[in-house]
Amino acid sequence: MTDTIRWGILGPGSIAHKFAKGLAVIDDAELAAIGSRSLERANTFADAYGADARYGSYEELANDKNVDVIYVATPHPFHREHTLLCLEAGKAVLCEKPISINAQTTKEMVVAAQEKKLFLMEAMWTRFLPTLEKARQWIADGRIGEVRLVKADFGFRVGWNPESRLLDPNLGGGSLLDVGVYTISLANMIFGSAPNQVTGAAHLGDTGVDEQAGMVLGYPGGGLAVLCSAVRTSTPQEAHIIGTEGSIHIPDFWHSTTASLMVANEVVDQIDAPFQGSGYEYEAMEVHRCLRAGELESPVMPLQESIEVMEAADRLRGQWGFALPMERGMR
Repeated sequence: MTDTIRWGILGPGSIAHKFAKGLAVIDDAELAAIGSRSLERANTFADAYGADARYGSYEELANDKNVDVIYVATPHPFHREHTLLCLEAGKAVLCEKPISINAQTTKEMVVAAQEKKLFLMEAMWTRFLPTLEKARQWIADGRIGEVRLVKADFGFRVGWNPESRLLDPNLGGGSLLDVGVYTISLANMIFGSAPNQVTGAAHLGDTGVDEQAGMVLGYPGGGLAVLCSAVRTSTPQEAHIIGTEGSIHIPDFWHSTTASLMVANEVVDQIDAPFQGSGYEYEAMEVHRCLRAGELESPVMPLQESIEVMEAADRLRGQWGFALPMERGMR
């Protein structure tokens, strides 16, 4: 591994801009190459962030010998295809969340990375924020006692456009796969296991996707997570981690810069951690650490946990009778 880790970005969409802004504040990171289906879009993005190489195909990016790791930033129905492309070319991969559309395709990606002995991680950037790191520390130190309940919501109201990524089933639309996975991943992280009970209800709108959903997950030992997601309903976007001796409150939990430790309804400790860049720098720094240590996955976001999040999402969508068109005949 060189002194500078050279990144490629596959898919210069809106989330790729956030990632590039995060990379810009990391001293040992270089945005080396951009790959798009449109050379014009690749050039525009590369010019904005100072990348030297720009390609009008994903294959050219994957085969660039001057790239160490590729951030896959395309919509989730394409994550499997594009991750496998990069792995086949011998590249480490950071794949945007959700890592794929279901557990089956996620397992295929994990097996491919393991067989090729290449690094792979889901870009669940929330896990790497200083606020979530502090929350894990508070819990490990016993500051709130035994965790019994996690409450988290992530909802917003998007304008009506049946052809948009959020509402079109052909583009993987729906609240669960877009933002509900944040809440499930948070709960699995806090309880340290996959749920053994999964239930929920959803409103499937005119396009057939889940516009809003409520979920209750049960965990070994009796812990519960009460979660909700929405793309047509705005919610507070908060997380509460409640233990036998206290609780942790995380406003705007998925992009939080503050968190409070509370005992008897009083704040007894707090963290304020403004981002250095966009907030995406923290997950990129973890990738750097793993690559330099020769680790093939991150202990903070293990591949098995990515699979387990998708397994819970699969069970929920099965209850709702909601399958994506590209899943027909798959499961």
